Amino acid sequence: MSFKSLKIGKYIIEKPIVQGGMGVGISWDQLAGNVSKEGGLGVISTVGTGYYNNKTYAHKLVAERPLDALNFYSKEGLMAIFKSARAICGDKPIAANVLYAINDYGRVVIDACEAGANIIITGAGLPTNMPEFTADYPDVALVPIVSSAKALKIICKRWQKRYNRLPDAVVLEGPKSGGHQGFTYEQCSAPENQLENLVRPVVEEAALWGDIPVIAAGGVWDKNDIQMMMDLGASGVQMGTRFIGTHECDAHANFKDVLLNAKEEDIILMSSPVGYPARGVRTNLTGLVEKREGPAIKCISNCVAPCNRGEEAKAVGFCIADRLSDAYEGNTELGLFFSGTNGFRLNNIISVKELMVKLTEGE
Repeated sequence: MSFKSLKIGKYIIEKPIVQGGMGVGISWDQLAGNVSKEGGLGVISTVGTGYYNNKTYAHKLVAERPLDALNFYSKEGLMAIFKSARAICGDKPIAANVLYAINDYGRVVIDACEAGANIIITGAGLPTNMPEFTADYPDVALVPIVSSAKALKIICKRWQKRYNRLPDAVVLEGPKSGGHQGFTYEQCSAPENQLENLVRPVVEEAALWGDIPVIAAGGVWDKNDIQMMMDLGASGVQMGTRFIGTHECDAHANFKDVLLNAKEEDIILMSSPVGYPARGVRTNLTGLVEKREGPAIKCISNCVAPCNRGEEAKAVGFCIADRLSDAYEGNTELGLFFSGTNGFRLNNIISVKELMVKLTEGE
């Protein structure tokens, strides 16, 4: 049995699989371009584009790192990533993931529209003013990420009242996803917050606003998982971690090795300067942070607003921009390696084409 296509705004995604946005540099031109080429929705992460192509597009560096949000979220870097991805996927739909918690959120959304994103996906906070920045781009579909029916209701009410607009789809992310969670530590393990228990209430809320498509995310791993989400009423799924195990994934070979070598107990929840718990792999860095012996925190890139220019980084023991970019560059000593709960299940590297066949036709 094949899955039905997914409609997001005016765009048809042939295979209802959205590749999660992963930054710094894990889902850029090669991964996103190839996922879209193979009929899914490739998603380019807008985080840390100043690091793209050996920092060519970061015009000011301090200690070899992009200085401030203007260079960390480089518009030129994002443009170059989109141009390269387009060369791979042609005119097939392609998306940008822009975190709501970042500094320069509005500017980066506009940059992504200018770069040619067909769809903008935003999580890490409730993007209540997202449509404000895309008014000049009416064809760009808007997809917020939520963790509950209540959050979806808040967004729909606010968007409709302020902008006479509703989301074109919504990503519902459960607590098994990699990276930042929309839950507290305690909520992440509560039965009522598990993805399989969240889908129906969110689908019911989405139906009240005109059958907004719901895309289930967080812990989705194989065709059986996709089928289960569809049976619960989802119109598609979003998957991040599984795509790290592809040749085309933009992550460094060392990053892929970290996941290939990870055991189930190595994937943990940790504090983050963003203010939400984050899920990643236990590494040398997490050991240093636990002992309060992590590398110096200098806030060169000024990446996220909740960090308050490094104050929260000092409280949790690491700078998220520096440590994620170290992971992108393959530094296993100081890199921060995000992964969903299933990351330990990666055991080989295959092509995006092969993975899409497995996901839609079975192992």
